[in-house]
Amino acid sequence: MPIARLPDGSKREFEQPVSLFDVAANIGAGLARAALAARLNGKLVDLSTLLTEDADVAIVTERDADGLEIIRHSTAHLLAYAVKELYPEAQVTIGPVIENGFYYDFSYQRPFTPEDLEAIEKRMQELAKRDIPVTRKVLPRDEAVSYFKGIGEHYKAEIIASIPQGEDVSLYSEGDFTDLCRGPHVPSTGKLKVFKLMKVAGAYWRGDSNNEMLTRIYGTAWAKKEDLEAYLFQLEEAEKRDHRRLGKQLDLFHLQDEAPGMVFWHAKGWHLWQMVEQYLRKKLAKVGYNEVRTPQLMDRTFWQRSGHWDNYREGMFTTESEKRDYALKPMSCPAHIQIFNNGLRSYRELPIRLAEFGGCHRNEPSGALHGLMRVRGFVQDDGHIFCTEGQYIEEVKAFHKLAMEVYGDFGFDQVAIKLSLRPEKRAGSDELWDMAEEGLRAALRACEVEWEELPGEGAFYGPKVEYHIKDALGRSWQCGTIQLDAVLPERLDAEYVTEDNGRRRPLMLHRAIIGSFERFLGILIEHHAGSFPMWLAPVQAMVLNITDRQAEYVGKVVDFLKEQGFSVDSDLRNEKITYKIREHSLQRLPYLLIVGDKEMEAGAVAVRNRKGEDLGQLPLAEVAALFRADVAGRR
Repeated sequence: MPIARLPDGSKREFEQPVSLFDVAANIGAGLARAALAARLNGKLVDLSTLLTEDADVAIVTERDADGLEIIRHSTAHLLAYAVKELYPEAQVTIGPVIENGFYYDFSYQRPFTPEDLEAIEKRMQELAKRDIPVTRKVLPRDEAVSYFKGIGEHYKAEIIASIPQGEDVSLYSEGDFTDLCRGPHVPSTGKLKVFKLMKVAGAYWRGDSNNEMLTRIYGTAWAKKEDLEAYLFQLEEAEKRDHRRLGKQLDLFHLQDEAPGMVFWHAKGWHLWQMVEQYLRKKLAKVGYNEVRTPQLMDRTFWQRSGHWDNYREGMFTTESEKRDYALKPMSCPAHIQIFNNGLRSYRELPIRLAEFGGCHRNEPSGALHGLMRVRGFVQDDGHIFCTEGQYIEEVKAFHKLAMEVYGDFGFDQVAIKLSLRPEKRAGSDELWDMAEEGLRAALRACEVEWEELPGEGAFYGPKVEYHIKDALGRSWQCGTIQLDAVLPERLDAEYVTEDNGRRRPLMLHRAIIGSFERFLGILIEHHAGSFPMWLAPVQAMVLNITDRQAEYVGKVVDFLKEQGFSVDSDLRNEKITYKIREHSLQRLPYLLIVGDKEMEAGAVAVRNRKGEDLGQLPLAEVAALFRADVAGRR
């Protein structure tokens, strides 16, 4: 008589083994209709799984995060089912769940076209409406290999053959289609109601360029129609905000094949960069950082001592000169230790805070490069704090406060904090890692924040706190980090003189607030959709004349506002004022200042803000005051 212990503390007793679907039905008909899968003693399983003994049971519906993943995984199988019905000669390979959807790779005689996608999606809808049961069976590995070879699915046979001999594998069937999968899946195709195929791409079998090029079909699936509509709207907005598109439209930067992963910054883009850099420079100086500069190129043996050669060699650019091997720095931390080591340090000097807007290079694969978001040459707001064991908690607290101020000033109000713990490949003893991980937990508790822990995601030399900012479209971007490191000071012989004239290794905090300048500027462009706050805008106002009679006065307006410290330009072209207003509105400038005869006679300008609101005719002194208030507000 098995007993199901439910999440609310209640129990259901049965006279004989029953399926978990029957458990859901026993709880209520509504729950049975909504059920997608279940958790049995914490393990995610199909509803067909039998309850044979007392166990914890939780029914999974579309309201659960697990439920949405099951919907997406099952929809990937539905996609493969539809492809096999329409194109029987296509072979299926793998079809995992990804963020916001899924994909499936196929081997076929030709790439699929957009017209094919329409036909496939239509067939998927038909199969879903038929509410075909999804069933699971288990076969020995070798029997499963023979089965898939027998139906001509050689890729599936190859995947199963890589499983250790003697193990069983699970197969899922719906109608005439059978696929390899661990599961679980929805009980029938009728549960899959909201999906859309998005695009076709190429992908090498097993990710190896020496293998066959497959066709990858991407799709998205959701529990509710309104969720799909919201997602598609977000994609549409993201395309409008794409920093590469806006970078060209607003004349900020460009990239070209002759310098892959390197950015050509135009005057307006470099102005934006400088506003960010000067802002950070003032912030760091105010809280006790000393700005330094370190070499771009250093001897290979240096990187071997630090451990970067063993852990980052594939991502480092190297060169040779006079029979010595060098590497471009991928990060500044070992160089900052050299500055610390250049002289005898006393405990009285600690903490020592070093900051550098340091140029770095990483040999990212060409296929991974993406505008400003993934580059090969970049600048980091690198910073390192050398301190004692009694100082690091206060240093983490101070960094946290500073980081939150910076994110707020740039318009990011939602920040999630995560703690990345020891990776499998790491340097240092378990005792050092225990100290560092618990040390960061203690520091976060002192910051009075909540955090999520990420096992295995730390750097090779230490755990790290990550700051994930959320943009205007709700997307999360990891920017800031602070890492507690006792490994590199040991490897590179950093030490200070203690109060009793002994020698001791300092702790080293690696910290960055925005991370890569290039990536952060890409995030800023998309977050603000190119409509930068007044204090960041490369051009804060454009002065427009109506006729040539106002040209001289326009020059005086521009000179006056520039003397007040504002970035102002003019458009004196012989064009209609409506044309000029429309053109500069597309540049997303904070203000347009319009000058006609009346404004010129009054020593004023007509002010129009970015929203298209007419603020009326204002004297120049009032315009300057308006601008100052806008800059001070930062938003």
